[in-house]
Amino acid sequence: MTSTVSTSDRADSLPTVGALRQRLLTAAIALACFGVLALAVDLDVARWCKSGHIPKEIMRFLNFSEVFAHGIGVATLLLTALVLDPTLAGRRATPRLRCPDVVKRLVNAVLSRWTRLRFDSLQVSRDFVRMAMTAFAGGIMANVIKETLVDRVRPRAADLGAAVSALATFGDAIAVNITSHSDANSFPSGHAATAAGFAAALSWKYPRGTWLFVSLATAAAAQRVASSAHYPSDVLLGAAVGLVGAAFLLGNSKPESPTNDTTTSPVPH
Repeated sequence: MTSTVSTSDRADSLPTVGALRQRLLTAAIALACFGVLALAVDLDVARWCKSGHIPKEIMRFLNFSEVFAHGIGVATLLLTALVLDPTLAGRRATPRLRCPDVVKRLVNAVLSRWTRLRFDSLQVSRDFVRMAMTAFAGGIMANVIKETLVDRVRPRAADLGAAVSALATFGDAIAVNITSHSDANSFPSGHAATAAGFAAALSWKYPRGTWLFVSLATAAAAQRVASSAHYPSDVLLGAAVGLVGAAFLLGNSKPESPTNDTTTSPVPH
């Protein structure tokens, strides 16, 4: 037998606004607590990773997963979703946000230098705007924190043998190989914050893939530790920052329904 299942019924099955925000904030608090505890093992893990004990195949996978946390990679994945998902773009019954004229002029000015493409009617849904903001908000917040408030030398640029505790990595007392300003900006991890926010955004829009998005975000965060770019506490607290941003950007609404029409699907009785 078949029964009628409307998209509004599917929307009602999604987590409530308050529950979503509460879960994201709870996860952020848990990650922050683990991040503080991880200070006790930061040096041991950093030394082990820096010594090159991680198998090459695992490192190859971890390096590949960085696309889920890097700004260009996240933008590419968002563009892919925009092209494939008609609820994010296209002529639908749901409201769309028309890009301001100044944005269209800027895009056209850039593209016209190399191509003949012109975008005179760029349209994206509110869902896409919210997903993009959530994906990048955590990384921006993490970068502001480490650029203005906290200095911590990265494992790759530190003399880890000279450090008696993880607290010695803050500042530049054990720095031995500073080649750029970034080498002194380890805490918190902007990549982990971006990955966590992006995973939250994708899970909000596509809840069926939550396990996959969380797994990719975890792998991306692990890559930062394995490559001696961050300590475990950096990525845990960075992920917490990303989830805090997601809680406030996603927790005030549900995803738009693709249509108000009623569809039929088989439901066993």
